Amino acid sequence: MSEDSSRMTKQKQYYEKEHIEFLEKLWGDGYMSPGGTEEVKKILDGLKISKKSILDLGCGSGGITVSLVTNYGAKNVIGLDIENDVCLAAKQRVIRLGLEQDIKIKKANPGPLEFEDMTFDIVFSKDSIVHIQDKERLVADIFRILKPGGYFVASDWLRSHDGQPSAEMMRYLDLEDLGFDMASPKRYRVALQRAGYENIVLLNRNEWYLDQARKELNTLS
Repeated sequence: MSEDSSRMTKQKQYYEKEHIEFLEKLWGDGYMSPGGTEEVKKILDGLKISKKSILDLGCGSGGITVSLVTNYGAKNVIGLDIENDVCLAAKQRVIRLGLEQDIKIKKANPGPLEFEDMTFDIVFSKDSIVHIQDKERLVADIFRILKPGGYFVASDWLRSHDGQPSAEMMRYLDLEDLGFDMASPKRYRVALQRAGYENIVLLNRNEWYLDQARKELNTLS
């Protein structure tokens, strides 16, 4: 299990077709964060997806959302994101593949998640919670919409501490201009515990991403 949060930031995150296409060239068609299909497989390892109802939180352009149905046998999936452009790309992907009965793409509004209590078997999120400031509020809201015995499984960008970022990190965040709001593993664990989650597992993937970053640098070079 991993981390999340609830108050959607107003800053625009991923925009314009060109930006989406650039990220997909790095990580695969429909994928907007590192690792593509293999990393999704790693995150979902050991989790039974077949016949489950799933929320894909921060669905981006829909590659993962679609794969939850086509590759993992999910019963139905809702892909949720805050940006018009990525939601449009995801909707077009779903229509192109004829999966409208199994997958719905919705644009999120700022504030609490607009779903009834105990709606989903699984809430999944890959590298999107970093854009949300109030981690504590979101993990509690996700707990609310999960069915008893359900799973919250996610990956995200974290920092080792919750203090002021270094000058180097501030420079990086300024260059990215994507509203990154990283938190520490400790903060996530405390938030999850207070929300009521059990069997919390946090995995450090720094070594893996360091190798990925080198490959990305070679590709861009």
